[in-house]
Amino acid sequence: MSGQSRREARRGLAYSAPMGLWFTIFFVLPLTIILIYSFLKRGLYGGVTGEFSLVAYQQMFNPSFGRIVLRTIWISIVSTFGCFVFALPAGYAMARSKHQTLLLFLIIIPFWTNSLIRIYAWISILSREGFLNQMLMKLGIINEGLQMIYTQGSVILVLIYMFVPFAVLPLFTTIDKFDFSLLDAARDLGATKLQALVKVLFPQIRGGMVTALIFTFIPIFGSYTVPLLVGGKDSTMIGNIIVDQVNKTRNWPLAAAFSVVLTFLSMIGVLWMLSSNRHSEKLNAASKLQDTTQQGVEKRVHLHHQDDGGKA
Repeated sequence: MSGQSRREARRGLAYSAPMGLWFTIFFVLPLTIILIYSFLKRGLYGGVTGEFSLVAYQQMFNPSFGRIVLRTIWISIVSTFGCFVFALPAGYAMARSKHQTLLLFLIIIPFWTNSLIRIYAWISILSREGFLNQMLMKLGIINEGLQMIYTQGSVILVLIYMFVPFAVLPLFTTIDKFDFSLLDAARDLGATKLQALVKVLFPQIRGGMVTALIFTFIPIFGSYTVPLLVGGKDSTMIGNIIVDQVNKTRNWPLAAAFSVVLTFLSMIGVLWMLSSNRHSEKLNAASKLQDTTQQGVEKRVHLHHQDDGGKA
């Protein structure tokens, strides 16, 4: 290795050292401690002993925990799908709007308010004496207040409200880079609006769609505050199990085992997102190579129409 190469290597190491140190202290070290705790034996008065044990992972297969895990998966999938349904048209509209800055500002505004305040606002809206029941009774639609709060439905509704911006932003970023003339070309070639969106737009924004799904599913899957404040007994999720095992049951190894599983699932999701982004980049690169051909086809279609009009 030449002297210049060694100097560049040392300079690169100096630049990356702060990030590596931060990553080690705030990610690798805590994750290693949690992983070790999950394989230790529970202490008599809380904490752990130095004895190796797989009891925590065996306890995870308790039927009562299994029902909560399945419920968490169900609520997470429905909430993520709800976020995606709202976020996709919103991201598309923002990308095609002339007022992108204003719309981005409106999306970001809720982040300026504490999440607890926003959850308590929903409690005042959905409670039996809340705004929604009062409005329905004044309109004569119902005679007495409905039970809207402390149900799975209220948990899913508030989760969708809380995490929709996490899906809108990556979708908007991806759709904003899309060449919308390709949609016009597809329409000129005989595709319907739906076919143009499904066969032309969606493959091009696949990376953004996967990112939106991952950005919403992972935090929803580990959500704790929303099911605690808005949900009832049938709305407990994995995040609530972890907190209860640490604060009430004092079973730290079991809480660590659930945390390890959550982290493992999150890492799988991130790897899937990275793989999809690489696939989308390759697809976009190939599309750019074909762009000239596509434009040529579109021009030929326009010329064909003009020729037909001239002959007529």
